[in-house]
Amino acid sequence: MIIGGGVGGTSIAYHLAQLGEREVLLVDRAELTSGSTFHSAGLVGQLRADPTLTRMNSYSAQLYRELQQGEHPPGWVECGGIRLACTPDRMAEVRRQIGWARAFGLPLEEISAEQARELFPLMSTEGVLGGSYLATDGYVDPSQLAYSLAAGARAGGVRIHQHTRVLGIDTRGGRVCRVRTDQGEVECEIVVNCGGMYAAEIARMLDVRVPIVPMSHQYVVTEPVRERDGTHLPTLRDPDNLVYWREEVDGLLMGGYERDSRAWSLGRGELDAIPADFNGKLLAADWERFAEITENAQRRVPVMGELGIRKLINGPEAFTPDNEFCLGETEVPGFFVAAGFCAHGIAGAGGIGRVMAEWIVSGEAGMDVSHMDIRRFGRQYRSPAYTLAKVTENYETYYDIPFPHRQRSAGRPLRVSPVYNWHVQQQAQFGEKSGWERVDYYQNNSYLGDELLRPAGWAGMGWSPAIVAEHRATRTTAGLFDESSFAKIEVSGPGALGLLNWLCANEIDRPVGTVIYTQALNSRGGIECDFTVTRLEPELFRIVTGTAYGSRDLAWLRQHAPRDGSVRIADVTGQYTCFALWGPKSREILAPLTPSSLDNDDFPYMTARSTTVGDVPVQALRVTFVGELGWELYCSAEYGAGLWTSLWENGQEHGLLAAGYKAIDSLRLEKGYRLWGSDLTPDHNPYEAGLGFCVSKDKQFLGRDALLAARERGISRRLRCLVLAEENSVPLGSEPVRVGEEILGRVTTGGFGYTVNKPIAYAYLPAELPEGTEVSVELFGQWVPGTVTREPLVDPKGIRIRSKV
Repeated sequence: MIIGGGVGGTSIAYHLAQLGEREVLLVDRAELTSGSTFHSAGLVGQLRADPTLTRMNSYSAQLYRELQQGEHPPGWVECGGIRLACTPDRMAEVRRQIGWARAFGLPLEEISAEQARELFPLMSTEGVLGGSYLATDGYVDPSQLAYSLAAGARAGGVRIHQHTRVLGIDTRGGRVCRVRTDQGEVECEIVVNCGGMYAAEIARMLDVRVPIVPMSHQYVVTEPVRERDGTHLPTLRDPDNLVYWREEVDGLLMGGYERDSRAWSLGRGELDAIPADFNGKLLAADWERFAEITENAQRRVPVMGELGIRKLINGPEAFTPDNEFCLGETEVPGFFVAAGFCAHGIAGAGGIGRVMAEWIVSGEAGMDVSHMDIRRFGRQYRSPAYTLAKVTENYETYYDIPFPHRQRSAGRPLRVSPVYNWHVQQQAQFGEKSGWERVDYYQNNSYLGDELLRPAGWAGMGWSPAIVAEHRATRTTAGLFDESSFAKIEVSGPGALGLLNWLCANEIDRPVGTVIYTQALNSRGGIECDFTVTRLEPELFRIVTGTAYGSRDLAWLRQHAPRDGSVRIADVTGQYTCFALWGPKSREILAPLTPSSLDNDDFPYMTARSTTVGDVPVQALRVTFVGELGWELYCSAEYGAGLWTSLWENGQEHGLLAAGYKAIDSLRLEKGYRLWGSDLTPDHNPYEAGLGFCVSKDKQFLGRDALLAARERGISRRLRCLVLAEENSVPLGSEPVRVGEEILGRVTTGGFGYTVNKPIAYAYLPAELPEGTEVSVELFGQWVPGTVTREPLVDPKGIRIRSKV
């Protein structure tokens, strides 16, 4: 059953029918489109920073183009789209986006201010430096689109019942089994919550939190501005002035994202339920709050000051804390969500429908939608106040330039390490991830660095010479890192080994005290998780994964766990502090503090031991993410401050430096260590990623058949290391990579290596490209030369990692 007859619900129904599903029922509490769809602005822009969303939006445009030729046209107008730039940074963003477009195969082009005016004659060029134009963008009538998709769904056998209100959702054995409505009960195996602004209320029926907030979003429709002559003005976005336009019949539709936003919520605590009769309705006009947008619009399109206004539309639209959709299966098996469309759901609706239909039928998403996965949100988002703070900030900065090192401020600080105050005293610069305050670098270390290495342009933002000092100290003496934010998951019970050995590509059945680096794959052989597994006891395993991926990895484990009680899975992140001591002098620093032998024979690489450090009981893991000798030390959180103090004080005579995550990133780039979510995704398999050594040849595991089939066909693309020639030209990610004049890939991750003193990038490129191949990477419109290089760039034989006494 699909709950919700907006553009999301009808698109999923349409695509399920396309896949041959006939037992599909869609219900809506009122008429189709009567939630947020009917008052959406309808703009369809295809390009996004994310390749998956760009593919989804491009598919949407193609689908709308095809539907326009059918019996139920959705009002698709392919008029092209302009995006203006009024500041140097915005112009840089335009050029960066053009690079993305090249990598994604979209014909985005740079235009001058005068060219923009020729395309949109009503605009003023005052203050405009230039812009971009994509001829295949356009707009659609949202209601007509939903009805067009509904007609296609009905033709495929989908039943649609309007005026059917959901009263409750029942489970059996923890899985969805029934939906109760005011028209009767419906037995079902799958429920898809496409409730739009009502989605959170629907999910609460199962105690599932969908972190969305309905935000009041306004736009106006003007009186006629020009006679209809068969041509169309392109859509126009002026993000520096927070406004957008499209044609509406013979007038203009104009809206924007004001700095003084309003959430449509009442009272305190859990956001109040939307009134039962709020169907096909709008909110009262708020002209005072719209004044900023009106003034900005008149500067860019002066005729806006003269045109009469037909109406001001004020409608609630569901926004998420990070401006990404909420898609996928929740912690309740069989209960899916497709909500939180954040005012760009019309552009993504076609792609959303296809992705969700494939996900429902196959049990897995067909492409990398991890950043849209409902499971990405941690437990802090069960707080309505925290969610509201994040959503409000997101809405009010909707058109801000997304600088790579931009930090949000809402809801901070929330999750902190036991030594957070120590970090503050050392002038730590914090970054936030999943609610955690994490040290990027210590400003106190700046005087030890080299200001001359500051990267040019955006890569120099959020940079400090302290990063250089912390990197080099870790390579030459030692660095002490607070990794308490790393997600930690314990899997225990008689069925624990069987579960992990099925989910993990690497062999998990190893002696107690072994640390295993592994990936968990999907049925396509793509990488769903990337983590270490430590066998603490015969039936107790601890998984350590990235800060941002704990919630999702936890859900992946629980999704595949047996229901017979033989496996217990617990998030223990907050229970344990983790400090990493890495560097050539780490053994000298640690040895006087522990009774355990640290030599290679007694404590080899990729093993774990229970011991004490100072007065603190710890679990010590000999692992590294920087390519140096060292240990990660885990202790119960109440011991954290004491452990840090012991390590810090004993390390001073050896040149120990406290260091942050910016140094970790540059160190791991030189060593070729991969990042999940960029270098590693569900769309790439371990062989393509250079992680074939993590694949067991002797056991069955999820994704094995697809992985072996891929290897049999031959691996056509691999993750390759690129070293760039210009020292201050540092890639940030997503830049196109070409050989000769042919674009062959895009940067997954990039940065600067302060040991090799070169910019480094990784990209999936044709496997047959030999080392030494000359490439070029486009940085803000300039092609920077580079070379395909053997990796790792530092310590290729791993001698430093396995350093003996």
